[in-house]
Amino acid sequence: MYELLTGLGSWLVGSEQWTGSDGIGHRLAEHLQYSLLATLVAAAIALPIGLLIGHTGRGAFVAINLSSFGRALPTVGLVVLVFLASGLSMWPVYIALVALAVPSIVTNTYAGMTAVDPEVRDAARGQGMRWYQVLFQVELPLALPLIMTGLRLALIQVVATATIAAYVSFGGLGRYVFDGLAQRDLVQVLGGAVLVALVAVVLDLALSALQRFLFRHRPAPQS
Repeated sequence: MYELLTGLGSWLVGSEQWTGSDGIGHRLAEHLQYSLLATLVAAAIALPIGLLIGHTGRGAFVAINLSSFGRALPTVGLVVLVFLASGLSMWPVYIALVALAVPSIVTNTYAGMTAVDPEVRDAARGQGMRWYQVLFQVELPLALPLIMTGLRLALIQVVATATIAAYVSFGGLGRYVFDGLAQRDLVQVLGGAVLVALVAVVLDLALSALQRFLFRHRPAPQS
């Protein structure tokens, strides 16, 4: 164990690990690209759905069960399925990551909308506001803390799962895990796993701090 940890330290700080197309810096940039793009696409899909369900009160069954579906989704199986249908490309990875991120965003958006005091909605309508004004000027600002929590959770899940890009021969930090397994290099495998965990923790802490700063005068949102 001591030798493994010593090897891990040398691997992480070695200058040769931070340069070139296979260096940590390049792999980290790839990993963040996959994760951020997938989360943005998921948000573009999930936010309108969550807002619509929360505003109208219809389709709540879908929002509640999406959370369970997202936890049970076999991500690698989905990657393989799309890979067989579309061939070697990043499409299988992006589709799997988007499918993973959508449930968290939908459910938290719906929860944020339903948490808005009905009397506030009624007061807005009583002032003559149209439905879209009530949605975007009243409900959305009040639901925003929980919506941001959903986005944060989705991004962290995607970051942790984006290692599957290496499963279909693409890049990211998962490259170290899969290459290390193929080469029986435990130091490289552990290094890749540690890097992914560190990225997820740093992003979570940074987004949590940003959320607390933006909503410091509001009650803390519940995950």
